[in-house]
Amino acid sequence: MARGDHPQRTPFYGVVLIVVALAAAMIVNRTAPVWVQVPVYVLAVLAAMAGFVMTFRDLS
Repeated sequence: MARGDHPQRTPFYGVVLIVVALAAAMIVNRTAPVWVQVPVYVLAVLAAMAGFVMTFRDLS
């Protein structure tokens, strides 16, 4: 296996995307006004969906 070619790297990045999306939504829920919350929620959903695909793409 070549350097930087680890098979578990993509699922790890997917999990990181999901965790960051959840953390962003939680932080914005507590601190930001509604006009900031909505775009962050939309971006968080998109990031979580991309993370889900990256995490479970090799499951077959």
